[in-house]
Amino acid sequence: MTNGQVWPKPALQHIYDEYLTFEPENFNFNNTGYSCDVLQDAFKRYNSMLFLKATNTFKQNTSLSTDSIIGKMEVLNVQLTNPCENYPSLNMEEKYEIKINNSSGLLVATSIWGILRGLETFSQLVYLETDGSTFVIRRTTIVDYPKFRHRGFLLDTSRHYFPIESITKTLDAMSYSKMNVFHWHMVDDQSFPYQSSNFPNLSEKGAFGKSAIYTKDDVRRVIEHAKLRGIRVIPEFDTPGHTLSWGLGGIPGLLTECSDSDTNQFGPIDPTVEKNYNFIRTLLSEVSELFQDNYLHLGGDEVDSSCWTTNKKIQHFMDRNNMKNVLELKDYYFANIFNITRSLETVPIVWEEIFDENIHLDPKAVVHVWKDYYDHSIVSKVMKSGHPVLFSSCWYVNYIKYGTDWPKFYRCDPTSEAGDNPLFLGGEACMWGEFVDETNLLPLTWPRTSAVAEVLWSHTLNETDAKYRIEEHVCRMRRRGIPAEPANGPSYCHY
Repeated sequence: MTNGQVWPKPALQHIYDEYLTFEPENFNFNNTGYSCDVLQDAFKRYNSMLFLKATNTFKQNTSLSTDSIIGKMEVLNVQLTNPCENYPSLNMEEKYEIKINNSSGLLVATSIWGILRGLETFSQLVYLETDGSTFVIRRTTIVDYPKFRHRGFLLDTSRHYFPIESITKTLDAMSYSKMNVFHWHMVDDQSFPYQSSNFPNLSEKGAFGKSAIYTKDDVRRVIEHAKLRGIRVIPEFDTPGHTLSWGLGGIPGLLTECSDSDTNQFGPIDPTVEKNYNFIRTLLSEVSELFQDNYLHLGGDEVDSSCWTTNKKIQHFMDRNNMKNVLELKDYYFANIFNITRSLETVPIVWEEIFDENIHLDPKAVVHVWKDYYDHSIVSKVMKSGHPVLFSSCWYVNYIKYGTDWPKFYRCDPTSEAGDNPLFLGGEACMWGEFVDETNLLPLTWPRTSAVAEVLWSHTLNETDAKYRIEEHVCRMRRRGIPAEPANGPSYCHY
């Protein structure tokens, strides 16, 4: 296990064999630039995290030689050179520089988001000596910035409901690995926990129960918690499939009746009913107003169109409009949906199937690649078509196996396909919720998702080096209240 090594690995770092010690009660952050609530909140947060240790009785002697100790670290000067932005964005500037010198340090960044990343790095440079007596930091210089702009984590809150505290803990853990997008897959076939003010019956009848609902205040709490950590929140309302729970909400004609003889069997949203587009417009307008991000995930995956082929009314509609197959009907559906997102001035994200099926995409649409674990060539195909890409194919962290499995996520690096093409935005680790709830979310997610975070942030990857640093990162997360699983087998966190 390492001591004071940073996760994810910084772009450039020079380390000296000289150390400074801390007297925690005498250390402080000194703001020398612009300030705002986000910065002041970060100072409080990191002050509370810097000097955490167990309640064991420790020896009182440092194991460092006195020759290598060059002084006491008393202050970190923090210089934000531009006013704070209101909300993180795809193109937010996250670069920062750190210099740790004789008795003080300097953190400089041009944006508040870079300051947040730098504070996280500084907090990781501070460590407790193995004898448990002294907090120290090595003299070092760092220039750091991410490889990709979008470093996300998807959480599915439909198959199981997650209390808000589970979500905010997840956001905390994301910030410890410099992840910057929370993809909230909020609703699906199994439940509709989002409480809509325009259509309250969607959650009233579609959620698992009255205590398994996300109110608008809940959503605002998540968004604010995320913003304070430089994390965007992008909601997903997946249609036209994955919508069985929507059908419980009393929207007439929303779902497709699969046959005239069995009116209790339903398929995807009926694309031939004009009122359905009015409903979707109103719902997505409400969602876009609540969530502050410019991006909205529309789903579009795994549409079982068999009910479209057995419904006589839909078949008549297709005949009247000279549609040869259900893919043309799906194209018609998404043409209407993209008209809605354009009117809302939101950028749509869709799952890979929409691209694979040659559905006419909105020019700005982002394609989220997920299907083929081994074949990353779809990334190049999407970029050649002019569409931005998100990548998740081999980062489904809900799939588990016995033993050390973070390396399989670490070895999956799409950089060779992405090159330096700006259309490659980044990617996401995905936690689907069939067998995950608040009891096992955090241990299953971490440190496995930390491996994805390093692939998306760091410019040089070294699995051998990472093996030792991830051990330290696990202990760090545990100290901060994240019950991360063991990374590499037998180990022990000495603080």
